[in-house]
Amino acid sequence: MSVIIELWRDFWRDPWQPRFAIPLVVINLLGAGYGYYWYHEQLAATPVLFWLFVSDSPLSATLFALALLLRGNSPLKLLFQVIAFTAVIKYGLWAIAIITHYWALYGNVGYIEIVLWVSHLGMAAEGIIFLKTLRFERVIGYIAGLWMLINDIMDYAARLHPYLFAAGQERVALLTALLLTVGITCGLVMRRQRKSVKRA
Repeated sequence: MSVIIELWRDFWRDPWQPRFAIPLVVINLLGAGYGYYWYHEQLAATPVLFWLFVSDSPLSATLFALALLLRGNSPLKLLFQVIAFTAVIKYGLWAIAIITHYWALYGNVGYIEIVLWVSHLGMAAEGIIFLKTLRFERVIGYIAGLWMLINDIMDYAARLHPYLFAAGQERVALLTALLLTVGITCGLVMRRQRKSVKRA
């Protein structure tokens, strides 16, 4: 047990170490591949031009893996990393909310839903852990927030959101997405403000 605790502490302190980052790249790409297959029917029914806005979780996992491979401090790389890390946080938590709501409605706790719930919890956790290692200007937080808002508009105004588990979940899905967009964006901006005050 002490080895596991020490490993966790080391991961929390510096998740960018290759022994952590490389397995996470592989895991996220494999998960993304399965996710794209999960959405294959919806993608087939959607014009290719809008595919980017359909499979939110697989796309965020793909972006996360690429962000780990594109390690660097240039402004564009930093922006990409912030967008990727906030994406896995948002869609990890969004999926958890939707699955939990489905369980509350129907009480049907199946194996697939449990696996999805746990894997999306992992997505959110990895995004939080890596995001805390970044230092970025407020404008990057606003751009990440704008990206999330554009996704919300496309998902719910253009009705490109992922297929839900049950009828009647649309309102919960929309409210959860908007709350997460606002909450994460505020967190990004306020986080930078607090760090700026400390340095001053």
